[in-house]
Order: sequence, then structure tokens, then C-alpha cells
Amino acid sequence: MSCTISPSADGKFIVITVTESINRESAMGYNRDAHALGARLGINRYLMDVFAAVNTDTVYDQHRFAYQDLQDAPEIVRSARVAILVNPDDHSHDFIETVCRNAGLDVTIFTRREEAEAHLRRD
Repeated sequence: MSCTISPSADGKFIVITVTESINRESAMGYNRDAHALGARLGINRYLMDVFAAVNTDTVYDQHRFAYQDLQDAPEIVRSARVAILVNPDDHSHDFIETVCRNAGLDVTIFTRREEAEAHLRRD
């Protein structure tokens, strides 16, 4: 499987681990599943681990993901805190942080897992 979704060991956030290329269509599927699990468990923080997943979308597609896909999906909690864990040598995810923030979403990119998890655990 190219994606796993589960709560963190301490139950503070949902971990989405993607191990193959990602695009807006697959990302929406992962987000829907993760937010459904978060709703069931009362969790609204998410660690999107794409350390091993290159974003294959164009800048235009990433813009549509932030401004259309995420906004139009009623199951997506737009007030959620999201940390994206990326490989420091992979810059294919850089723009998604910018467009998501500009669209009013709390999304931050990290290159170190410890920092991403600390960000999600902060009040």
C-alpha cells in the first residue's frame, strides 16, 4: 500500500505516511480518510509524512488543491493544524505550504520529524 493512516502513539495527531508519488487527487483521498479518522477520534491535527513521496502536481494543480479541493470538501476540517514532513532535498512540496496558508489553512512544512511532532503537540 502507498499510504497508511493511523493515530500517533500518544493520540495527539493523525499520521498519514505516503510512500509513492503524490498529486492532488491522491492527496484528497488521503486527506478525506485522515479527517474521517480524526472526526471519529476527536483529533484535528495531522502529520502528513511525504518524506518518500514526490509531489508531481503543477503549480496550477497545487493552487486548485488549496483553493478548490480542500475548500469544497465538507469533511475536511479547515481549522486543523497540519505539519508536512518532507525530505530536505525534495522541493516539490514547497509551494503547497504557501498556497494552503494563503487559503487560510494552518499548514507548515518541516524537514525534521521531531520538530513536526512538537508543532502538532503545542497548544
